[in-house]
Amino acid sequence: MNRIVSLLPSLTEIVCGLDLEERLVGRSHECDHPPSVASLPVCTAPSFDVTGSSAEIDARVRRLVRDGLSIYRVDPEALRALEPDLVLTQDQCEVCAASLGDVERALAQWTGGQPQLLSLAPATLGDVFGDVGRVARAAGVAARGEALVASLLERISTLGERSGALPRTRVACLEWLDPLMTSGHWIPELVALAGGENLFGSAGARSVELAWEALAAADPDAIVAFPCGFDLSRTRAECDALTSRPGWAALRAVRDGRVFIADGNALFNRPGPRLVESAKALAAMLHPEVFGSVGEGVTWERL
Repeated sequence: MNRIVSLLPSLTEIVCGLDLEERLVGRSHECDHPPSVASLPVCTAPSFDVTGSSAEIDARVRRLVRDGLSIYRVDPEALRALEPDLVLTQDQCEVCAASLGDVERALAQWTGGQPQLLSLAPATLGDVFGDVGRVARAAGVAARGEALVASLLERISTLGERSGALPRTRVACLEWLDPLMTSGHWIPELVALAGGENLFGSAGARSVELAWEALAAADPDAIVAFPCGFDLSRTRAECDALTSRPGWAALRAVRDGRVFIADGNALFNRPGPRLVESAKALAAMLHPEVFGSVGEGVTWERL
């Protein structure tokens, strides 16, 4: 496969992790890492206004879903002009990126030969590592995929060994702030690797809404907020959605100064190679006496 279009940031990062960036000819509007991919043509766009508060964005997305409308647009003309051999997309979450159906409809308008379409839907860390191999095989570089997965697994294993004997920190991870949503998928596994006990959300399961009363009743040792698609500065600007809740100041995590905000867009929301860095950042938040302050002030900070 010589010409690749990636319509998901995590898949773009996997392609680049496989040293195939020179084969990338197109990307989604959200693909921004490594920074050099910013020069590539963009093939998708949101169908709604992405500015505003968490509550406003949630309301817009819910209206689109209610009306059966696509949340993202795929530009079939842009895709066709790039003449890709391989198109990478996802069928995990229609809220996060262009869906498989959106991409299939764009490709259905083509006449003549169509590119290979690879759609992935990781739910666990194992799935993420498996997807690295799937992308590598589709691109004809299976050995590179095996090598990258082996490196990622070694780094994850080393982190787990260091945190294994540490006391478990009870953690609430928040993937959205208004309404509150707790993290599933690979996040509980990352928390465990970092020396924590994840209080809400199950490994491999979808993220779900969380009642404020349930969070307050659990009174976690630490709270980590990383709204999906938000960078650190935007997350910081959204924090009133948390701090204005009744009883916020009485929470153990608040009293102990263990509320953290993080760049979900760069790390936690993307099922790609940088999830290893996410685990290391969580370990630094939960056990700085062992892991130091890896990423503090760059990808995360104390609230």
